[in-house]
Amino acid sequence: MRWTWSGQAAARTVEDMTTTTRLGARGLGRTGPTVSSPGLGGMALSGAYGPVDDDEGVRVLRAYLDAGGTLLDTGDFYGAGHNELLIRRALEGRDRDEVVLSVKFGAMRGPDGGHSGIDARPAAVRNFLTYSLRRLGVDHVDVYRPARLDPSVPVEDTVGAIAELVEKGYVRHIGLSEVGAETIRRASAVAPICDVQLEYSLFSRGIEDAILPVCRELGIGVTAYGVLARGLIGGSGTLGGMRAMTPRFQGANREHNAALAARLEELAEAKGASVAQLAIAWVAAQGEDIVPVVGSRRLDQVGTLVGSGRVSFDAEELARIEDLVPRGAARGDRYPSRHMADLDSER
Repeated sequence: MRWTWSGQAAARTVEDMTTTTRLGARGLGRTGPTVSSPGLGGMALSGAYGPVDDDEGVRVLRAYLDAGGTLLDTGDFYGAGHNELLIRRALEGRDRDEVVLSVKFGAMRGPDGGHSGIDARPAAVRNFLTYSLRRLGVDHVDVYRPARLDPSVPVEDTVGAIAELVEKGYVRHIGLSEVGAETIRRASAVAPICDVQLEYSLFSRGIEDAILPVCRELGIGVTAYGVLARGLIGGSGTLGGMRAMTPRFQGANREHNAALAARLEELAEAKGASVAQLAIAWVAAQGEDIVPVVGSRRLDQVGTLVGSGRVSFDAEELARIEDLVPRGAARGDRYPSRHMADLDSER
């Protein structure tokens, strides 16, 4: 039977699930902390996909933590600081050391909400962290990472600045996000890198060519975001928020991609899971060094996240999924062209 949640039953069902489903634990690379898998991504709680309710957002965060979750992934630019303040509310009264806070920085935004580049200069690194610590109400973050590679700043300088913050106790571990294999090598020569945050899903598998092998060679973990292709896989696929600008959601691309995801329904039904749970579990099955990070903004989505931990595959089922959704079958880029140009991981 599928796990489904709706209305007032959602909160009770997520709570009950803590006794029936246990989130897995995985290390972020050889040098990073042990975290729950899947992790919870906070971006959707700060308006990325449409209007949100802060009280509901706090309930979502607490439901994940109450289910044994430990990894909260955020960015100081999610809602221009809103997400960090929301996490602060959710953590009130809890043991700080039981939560792993992963924070991205560097994305510049204007008053209209538009993006205006990346700033990863050493002085900016220190400045961004100062504000994050204050908004989160903590004395350190567990993983700190530039959201994108700053083309005007050598990655060695950015990583070196974070390493100084590690020495001073304000940061525990260094991460990267959306960078390519050569950048990963250069960064890891400066200081230990625990993980790289990359989009990875049945619809986005480009990291398998060069980036994932280098991470494995160097003992660096992968935190995989976008595992549901922003809702195209097992979600509503509505055009709210940033989806409206994403090529995969446009016209014939959207119809094609929705049909691809629908191919998974029969297998999901046979396994007593939802399509979303199947997709999350597929990412987790690609290696113990990969931690899916799933965005949730409703309690029922937390239930989906937690319930994905009970889904496993044998070799035949994995091969069937490959046949149903072959690599490269999705249509459309994962970001608009102007944002794709910012991705070192795509070069």
